Amino acid sequence: MQWEVVIGLEIHAQLNTRSKIFSGAATAYGAAPNAQACAVDIALPGVLPVLNAAVVEKAVKFGLATGGAISRRSVFARKNYFYPDLPKGYQISQYELPVVVGGSMHVALDGREKTIRLTRAHLEEDAGKSLHEDFHGMSGIDLNRAGTPLLEIVSEPDLRSAAEAVAYAKALHALVRYLDICDGNMQEGSFRCDANVSVRPLGTETLGTRCEIKNLNSFRFLERAIDFEVQRQIGRLEDGGAIVQETRLYDSAKDETRAMRSKEEANDYRYFPDPDLLPLEISDAFIARVRAALPELPHIRRERFVQEYGLSAYDAGILTASRETAAYFEAVVRTLGGEAKLCANWVIGELSAQLNKDGREIAASPLGSAQLAGLLRRVVDGTISGKIAKEVFDAMWGGAGDADAIIDAKGLKQISDSGALETIIDGIIAANPGQAADYRAGKEKLLGFFVGQAMKATQGKANPQQLNELLKRKLSG
Repeated sequence: MQWEVVIGLEIHAQLNTRSKIFSGAATAYGAAPNAQACAVDIALPGVLPVLNAAVVEKAVKFGLATGGAISRRSVFARKNYFYPDLPKGYQISQYELPVVVGGSMHVALDGREKTIRLTRAHLEEDAGKSLHEDFHGMSGIDLNRAGTPLLEIVSEPDLRSAAEAVAYAKALHALVRYLDICDGNMQEGSFRCDANVSVRPLGTETLGTRCEIKNLNSFRFLERAIDFEVQRQIGRLEDGGAIVQETRLYDSAKDETRAMRSKEEANDYRYFPDPDLLPLEISDAFIARVRAALPELPHIRRERFVQEYGLSAYDAGILTASRETAAYFEAVVRTLGGEAKLCANWVIGELSAQLNKDGREIAASPLGSAQLAGLLRRVVDGTISGKIAKEVFDAMWGGAGDADAIIDAKGLKQISDSGALETIIDGIIAANPGQAADYRAGKEKLLGFFVGQAMKATQGKANPQQLNELLKRKLSG
């Protein structure tokens, strides 16, 4: 039997406010356990939550960017469940009336674009964290994350493969960073995915029984967890078994999912409006102000890079995958005064490779955009060749100075003097009369031999274009 995979993602994006959603406690990562948990966060008797206005602004910004409807009136609800890291015995979230309804994301994969519908985006507080190591058979509780603001973004079940799910998650990750509402740091838990996965016979419309895989904190784990779960469900069904609706965890060491608990339904949480919080009312003026401050969105920037700079859709997609990379590229082009394709090649190629090798983000690059533009200017004006430029780039990366200083110090200027090149070429032809005769007899591939000899003689400094033209003329004469 052929099977169709059906996936929906729930993504929790931690909003990058300095204080929590309902208290003034700090949200900075890495503090000592429980150092950033105030009376509101730990639910001492008599305390009351107060909504952080910056959280609302960031949620509205997301809704506008994805074409969702901003609810003029939304309600906070209590989601009741008991867990050691949930001090109140409930989580403040939104249920029936979320702040954002609908919207969509455009996802590019394998040269095609697909629209993924969004169900909703709602505000909620995070829980604390249970610590199971170093407590000799006991668990510790760190409540620093309790009350941290989250925007939970729920997609419709429009995804049909693990690869599509990863492409969608990456597009959403890029968007929240473009909007500057979330830092997207998956290692620190700022961007986490839950995947709802089911399978059904190909051609049927009825959804299969779904399992939810919780707290996937890398794109690689998201893909591997979904792939494993799909094969597990197909195997179970083809063996005559049934899928049990449940919550599962992904074990990266064993590369498998395993059952965590039976999947709860909404009525298990006994949602009801939080009596301590008034309904959230958002005015048209507030929405207009947020809309006016929206930055250029990734898909719009991608299209502009194609139109304005003449880049391929592939190059534009890579350059706009992060806001910082796109800004760096444009700064190089502006400083150089054009040559967009050359700039794109270097940002995507040499720069990205070195950043990956060193484990750096582009914001931490030791080469600023002006420095890279200075190097590329010497390629454009013929001072150095592209090959020599890579040597200069490595020296710049190591802190040896700017391009001009390195070129002068190492004597790397390209030889473009036609007289000097002709003298070198004449000597090489004279030293290799057999190869010259074979070239003239029709073995044109021997041109590469003569180019190599000339480059060796000039220590790679010969102007490649000029060298080729002179060699062809001399060998044909």
